[in-house]
Amino acid sequence: MPDSTRPVTPLPASAHGAWQAQLRLGFALHEGVSRLVERTHSGPLRVQKPLYPEGGAVCHAIIIHPPGGVVGGDQLAVDATVGEGAHALLTSPGAAKWYRANGHVSGQHIVLRAGSGAAIEWLPQESIFFDQACVRLRHEVELAPDASYIGCDIVCLGRSASGEVFSTGSISQQVQIRRGGKLLWWEQGVLAGGGALMASPLGLAGHTVCATLITVGTPVTPAVLAAVREIAVPAGAAFGATHMKSLVVVRLLCGDSEAARRVMLAAWQLLRPAMLGRDAVVPRIWNT
Repeated sequence: MPDSTRPVTPLPASAHGAWQAQLRLGFALHEGVSRLVERTHSGPLRVQKPLYPEGGAVCHAIIIHPPGGVVGGDQLAVDATVGEGAHALLTSPGAAKWYRANGHVSGQHIVLRAGSGAAIEWLPQESIFFDQACVRLRHEVELAPDASYIGCDIVCLGRSASGEVFSTGSISQQVQIRRGGKLLWWEQGVLAGGGALMASPLGLAGHTVCATLITVGTPVTPAVLAAVREIAVPAGAAFGATHMKSLVVVRLLCGDSEAARRVMLAAWQLLRPAMLGRDAVVPRIWNT
C-alpha cells in the first residue's frame, strides 16, 4: 500500500452545502510493527498520528470529525484495510452527534477489511441521535478466513439529561459481516422516532440506549461466555450474549449511556484476550 496523506477525489457536493467526507486508511505489518501506510481524505474526516500504547504489534488510530456533529445531508465514509498479520484499533475522541435533519438525510458508510491473520477493531464512542434526526447507516466487514474483528456500537436516542426524547425522525441501519466470503452476520432495520418499536417488547421496550458488541475470531470457551453473561448491568436493563461458532454478539438495552459504556468495556476486556490473544488496553483518548 502506498504511504500517502493526499486528499482523495471528493464526493459530489450537495446543493445545500452539507459536508461530504471520505477517509481511507491502510495498515501493513512491517518488521513486527503494524504501520499506518495509507491515509487519504476528502472533506472533514482525519486521523491523528498512529499511537502504540500496546507496543508495535497494534496500531491505535483516532478518527477525527472536526465539525463535531453531523447535520442533515452530511455524508461520511470510512474505508479501512488491515493487511496480512497486522492489527489496527480505530476509535474516536468523543460521542458522535447526529442533529435534526432539516429535510435532508444524513449518512455514514463504514467498510472494514482484514487480510490473512490480521485483526481490526472498530471501537468508536457512542452515537447520540437528536430528535428529528434522519440517518442511514451502513457497516460492512470483509474478513479473510483467519482474520479477526471486534466492533462496538452504542446508540443513544435523544438527550435524556436535557429531557429530549427521540419522538420524530428515523434511523436506518444495516450491518453485514463476511469471513472467507461467507456471510456470518446480517442485520438491518429502521427505527422511527416515536414509533411502535421504541416501546414494544419486540423492539427497545422503552429503553433509550442500545449497545452492541460483535466479535469474530477464535471461538470462546463456555467459561468466557459465562463471565460475559455475569457482567453487572443497570436495574431494569435487558442484557444477553450469544455465541455462534466464531462469532459472539453482546447486546444491552438500558437508559444510561455511561452504564452502556461500562458494560461494553467489561465485555471487551473479557472477549479480546480470548479471541485475539491480547489483553484489552484502553485507548488513552477514552480517559480524557
